[in-house]
Amino acid sequence: MVLEKLNTEQLIELCKINNQSAQLEIYNRYYKAMYNTAFRIVKDSFEAEDIMQDSFLMAFTKLEKLKEAKTFGSWLKRIVINNSIQHYNTHSKNIKVPLDNVLYKIDDENNANYSAVGYESLKARQVLSMLGSLKENYRIALTLNLIEGYDYEKISDIMNISYANSRTTISRAKESLRQKLQTTISYQK
Repeated sequence: MVLEKLNTEQLIELCKINNQSAQLEIYNRYYKAMYNTAFRIVKDSFEAEDIMQDSFLMAFTKLEKLKEAKTFGSWLKRIVINNSIQHYNTHSKNIKVPLDNVLYKIDDENNANYSAVGYESLKARQVLSMLGSLKENYRIALTLNLIEGYDYEKISDIMNISYANSRTTISRAKESLRQKLQTTISYQK
């Protein structure tokens, strides 16, 4: 049986009986996206790698709790996000991050071409840099909303805040990002 030809649901069923080849195939299909998700929250390559690995282990050991195999990707992403936020909250209390470390890691596929985003002179890396320079709760909320695609309700659950606070935080974060970008554009002219 060639595992690469099986769909995710079939692979999950094999994973439930501890088929290591199926687990490896699932890992290969999802690890880049899960690493990027963790990295956007913890901002450290090694930590993101550890969180991603731990999240896969957690997912494989708790597969019986997965209600529908077709939702595995979003279920795994939720595990990664929760683990990343928990890790960030416990390890970032007293850590100072140098300004040089604010840039996000962009994988080779996305690194090939930086096109203008909204403004002719503004590049994706600049937008990500500005996003990374926001207050932590703004950065996390905007990352979950704009990059990960979560709605206000999911973000309020993930960040353990009210729905109204989620909407307000995202609105304020967008405004803060907009102001930083406008300053950058004005500075470039």
